[in-house]
Amino acid sequence: MVKQDSAWRSPWVIGWMALLVVFLIANGIMIYLAVDRNPGLVVDDYYERGQDYEKNMLKRQANDPGWDMQVEIPSEIVLAKSVLINFTVRDAEGRPVNRDKVTFFVYRPSDAKQDFSVPMQRIDDGLYEAKVTFPLLGTWDVLVSIANEGGEINHPHWVHVRKP
Repeated sequence: MVKQDSAWRSPWVIGWMALLVVFLIANGIMIYLAVDRNPGLVVDDYYERGQDYEKNMLKRQANDPGWDMQVEIPSEIVLAKSVLINFTVRDAEGRPVNRDKVTFFVYRPSDAKQDFSVPMQRIDDGLYEAKVTFPLLGTWDVLVSIANEGGEINHPHWVHVRKP
């Protein structure tokens, strides 16, 4: 039985205890959701990929041709509506670069299952295009990859998809 003049009857003590309980419940919910709804973006061979990354980065820097690459993406991209993406590439002297394989990769940072790629079609010397439809709202990482002798050249970018 609690005495009439006990500190546990004070509204300040009750308020602080309620705040503590709400804090603990909210943290418990966040921990549960983090464990239960993991997007699975971690790879099994993380150590080997990390070791390989430096070797590949040094190779890419040594093989960089010094091309001028531009991605033309519309300023407003709407959910589930096709947009035309243009990509121009010129060499160090300003001449158009033509390659057989140019691919537009789209990565969803929060859900790897949504990643996709679209081959880009050459429409003129050094000019490629692809029609892309984004299935989800939010920010996407995009990468244009050009097949080159002995590897590939990548040009990163990002886009934001809004509601219609």
